[in-house]
Amino acid sequence: MSLDPDAERVLEMIRASGRPAIQSLSPQEAREVYRASKALTPDPPDVAQVDDLVAPGPGGAIPLRMYRGLGSSGKLPVLVFFHGGGFCIGDLDTHDYVCRYIANRTGCAVISVGYRLAPEHKFPAAVDDCFAAVSWAGEQAQMLEIDRGRFAVGGDSAGGNLSAVISHMARDGDLLPICFQMLLYPSVEMSMRHPSYRLDFSRLPLSLETVRYFHGHYLRDERDQADWRASPLRAATFRGLAPAFILTAGYDPLRDEGAEYARMLEENDVPTTFVHMSDQMHGFLTMGRIVPAADMGLELAATALRSAFVRNS
Repeated sequence: MSLDPDAERVLEMIRASGRPAIQSLSPQEAREVYRASKALTPDPPDVAQVDDLVAPGPGGAIPLRMYRGLGSSGKLPVLVFFHGGGFCIGDLDTHDYVCRYIANRTGCAVISVGYRLAPEHKFPAAVDDCFAAVSWAGEQAQMLEIDRGRFAVGGDSAGGNLSAVISHMARDGDLLPICFQMLLYPSVEMSMRHPSYRLDFSRLPLSLETVRYFHGHYLRDERDQADWRASPLRAATFRGLAPAFILTAGYDPLRDEGAEYARMLEENDVPTTFVHMSDQMHGFLTMGRIVPAADMGLELAATALRSAFVRNS
């Protein structure tokens, strides 16, 4: 399958801009380059309400942004969203469009979490912040006007990793129950052992070297690869986890680990919707200004999330 011509346009725009590869930059420089890629994202749609909040965390205040979808009212189901960016880059602004889109299409609340980033805050700081944010949101459900009985988690790439980890913690009783997990081209195994890492994705924004760059900044040392909180594909059991929606992209070194994660869930009787978009590349969901298929992927995820909220109403 050939890469989507719209995605090829993005690659040409990146080449024409002279943008350096992420792995050639310091984390601080990489964050600025990633923020500049918001030019690929559509204009943010209106939502009913946006509030900037903070939750207490183990390393200090955790910035949150809460969205309420158009036409929504009263106590809403909620998606706690963790942004992507290899645990090193990305923030509340880079994924603002995604959160607005999902809030509007599901009529839910979305709480986006600004967890601490590596290398200043290495593993498991991001996990600890996401745990604290979900805990706080559950405790503050009445004040936030959200439904404790309809809590979902989701995120893209690194955010998919964190969503999977939080889902395991919720299943084990460490958090309030999670009704759904939305994993968008997730990173779920730190060893880079899957066949898709041996393919040549060097011309793409996420290549083997980029993944190594992110892992090197996030993990304290190689021993962290075996920790299921870094590699949720290594968790002891998958039985009893929340129903899942998993999306993978064909031009993505993470694609095979995401597919294996979906298989593990299915083999353990976890209701799972698995979508593979073979002509897309990693990161395309935030490129909707140039890649129309981005909204198709988001619509599939939003539909699955909306159905989960209806089942649990």
